Amino acid sequence: MSTSPFSKQQLMPQAEMLEIQRKKGELLIGIPKESYMQEKRVCLTPDAVSALTVHGHRFVIETGAGLGANYSDKEYSEAGAKISYDVKEAFECNIVLKVEPPTLDEIDMMHPQSVLFSALQLKTQTKKYFEALAKKRITAVAFDYIRDDQGAYPVVKSLSEIAGTASILIAGEIMSKDKNGLLLGNISGVPPTDVVIIGAGTVGEFAARCAIGMGAVVKVFDNSLSKLRNLQRCLGTSIYTSTIQPKNLQKALMRCDVAIGAVRGKTRTPILVSEPMVEKMKEGAVIVDVSIDRGGCFETSEVTTHKQPVFEKHGVFHYCVPNIPSKYARTSSVSISNIFTPYLLNIGEEGGFENAVRFDKSLQKGMYFYHGILTNKSVADWFNLPFRDINLLIL
Repeated sequence: MSTSPFSKQQLMPQAEMLEIQRKKGELLIGIPKESYMQEKRVCLTPDAVSALTVHGHRFVIETGAGLGANYSDKEYSEAGAKISYDVKEAFECNIVLKVEPPTLDEIDMMHPQSVLFSALQLKTQTKKYFEALAKKRITAVAFDYIRDDQGAYPVVKSLSEIAGTASILIAGEIMSKDKNGLLLGNISGVPPTDVVIIGAGTVGEFAARCAIGMGAVVKVFDNSLSKLRNLQRCLGTSIYTSTIQPKNLQKALMRCDVAIGAVRGKTRTPILVSEPMVEKMKEGAVIVDVSIDRGGCFETSEVTTHKQPVFEKHGVFHYCVPNIPSKYARTSSVSISNIFTPYLLNIGEEGGFENAVRFDKSLQKGMYFYHGILTNKSVADWFNLPFRDINLLIL
């Protein structure tokens, strides 16, 4: 008598079972016009919309959504999008794309269980914002939290590159207008412009790159030696670098024509330049505090707007606009669009957001709400809210 635990049929060769191909999903994406006063950027360009509509995805774009970045309704319409004169129609789509976080009224217009892609801007949020998302069971992804396989934040890095380059161009504008027609650069027979950059991250690197390209003398300060070494390597040229020692920094600031604040802190940006240090700067020197969105690293910095960007204090011109990339709305929009498009294509290929997020770790890292459940620990700690690990929610 056979002692095998298997029946004769179980021991027979079986047909191989292959995974059934996932059915591609058709996405309905809404792009409302930005309601924040100075926000001119848009998440997708007409070219990106065209590329996505070819794959069967549909768009509802509020009229005028792209005007700030110089994209007309006609361009979006020709790309295959529906132009809506009702803001509700854009917010009622399954996926909503925004640059700025939605207001409480805008969240109220969204359908339950929909997916939101936008910036989070944690420091400007209130507890009510998260309560409103939870009530609607929204799944929310913060593009400033999306982290790729290399551990980099692609959207933050891209916008930091723009802010760094722009900071030097803005300083040049202020020098030519408010400082009696001085040119930022190096002209034969004329002493070159002296630029001090505090912070050797992405903003600092691109500010240095731009300033060197214009012929300025550049000095970079940072407390991380590895960042300073990396900066030298990236620039491919030897420049003055130093750790942030008050005496050395003070000496450099007294001589400089332009000072760029490009420091990031975990919470508020640390103040590295005190008011007495600013008082000793040259008459007519220019400060561009790119760190102002997190409090600023100059004690004399105060938040300004794109309409009135500059103020003078102790004879020094201060530019402290928190949203510098919005000044260059078209470039910023193309940059954001190039990052968003592959994600949306992948979501469609995987048959929807639910399937895509199971396998895409960068989307998981960017997600801070999943069906109304908070999944980001830093947000939970900041607002003292309960949270759940995303890995326990995605099956």
